[in-house]
Amino acid sequence: MTDVVVIGAGVAGIQAALDIAGHGVHVHLVEREPTIGGHMAQLDKTFPTNDCSMCILSPKMVDVVRHPDITIHTCAEVDRVEGEAGNFLVTIKKHPRYVDESTCTGCGDCIQICPVEIYNRFDAGVGVRKAIYKPHSQAIPDIVIKDPEHCIECGLCYDACGPGSIRKKDEETSLTVEAASIVITTGYTVFDARTKTPFGYLTLPDVITSLELERMINASGPTGGHVKRMSDGAAPKSIVFIQCVGSRDMTIDRPYCSCVCCMQALKNAMLIKEKSPETEVIICYMDIRAYGKGYEEYFERVKSLGVRFLRGMPSDILPDRGGMILQVEDSETSELHVLHPDLVVLSVGIGPSDASAALVEKLGVAREETGFIRPVNDAMDTAATLRPGIYVAGTATAPRDIPDSVASAESAAMRAWIDAKKKRP
Repeated sequence: MTDVVVIGAGVAGIQAALDIAGHGVHVHLVEREPTIGGHMAQLDKTFPTNDCSMCILSPKMVDVVRHPDITIHTCAEVDRVEGEAGNFLVTIKKHPRYVDESTCTGCGDCIQICPVEIYNRFDAGVGVRKAIYKPHSQAIPDIVIKDPEHCIECGLCYDACGPGSIRKKDEETSLTVEAASIVITTGYTVFDARTKTPFGYLTLPDVITSLELERMINASGPTGGHVKRMSDGAAPKSIVFIQCVGSRDMTIDRPYCSCVCCMQALKNAMLIKEKSPETEVIICYMDIRAYGKGYEEYFERVKSLGVRFLRGMPSDILPDRGGMILQVEDSETSELHVLHPDLVVLSVGIGPSDASAALVEKLGVAREETGFIRPVNDAMDTAATLRPGIYVAGTATAPRDIPDSVASAESAAMRAWIDAKKKRP
């Protein structure tokens, strides 16, 4: 028995799977979404190099689907884990896709003819999708999924599908695999900005989240790379970023720093200024945490483009004569600033995956008070959990940026590979 199960197929899970499979160990990569790639697939650029996110991620996704020692299970979750290190029995529950995965070519004919349009979670609600869809154009596996909740069963997709891959009925299935070890890379969940009611998210149409801005800036996103006001579609002349929304906030039991928000705001402010130098961009912050290699230099580059940094946090955002008004006290000068932005971007924090609570019970591992999975030791051993043979990586343990997530995945992968190697005959 030399197989390894990796739970979660974001960039950390993909890296762990590739590293383990590269050493000749078969990997079962389990992902609850219809495609692998995770949150990184939603991003436009990555800091501090401003490289295209999918230009980095997509080749890894292709490597995964082509690797002979990796089996991908999408629309799937781990239902039960039995046994001990070296001899786990992992039951994987696969949810119905309503599509024959063996015959679907991903041509998209069914998508074009579908008359139903609904909220697109991948585009953070900025765009819409059909009742039968692919999450994005570079989805892997390159096949569609039907949403039975919103499908009106008009029958058009059945007629449009040449191979006849679309099913009217489908059932949940399960399989049990033997594994020497398990790697948890379940990622994170973005903070629900509605919790901070004074900021008026979903009440004021031109208050958006950093993830929604990412989808706007992305050239392949719903707005074709153009930042627009949600109220009228016009290009904003003034944009205010508000940092630490859902981070470092004891009032909502989120005392930790989300690690990526400052740099994400800097990156997006830079991209806005490069496309529209005349746009006023203000970042309201408590502290700018540019801690990584090249990050401080990136910060200075953003300031040189004319982005204004205001050390203070507004208490609320109010409607004002067809626009918005907010007041900020500069904590460095004690000066009160009254701002009238066309668009407000809430830099929302990240927290543990909403599936982690149920998963840790099934796996028998521990969680922190914050909800993140607890490693054996935050300083000495960040890959192992309290249950031998089960390892954790990426943002499943704490907020991390992409390079840190990949590094932690490589560490966990090698620990899992050592367990699998011991079981070889």
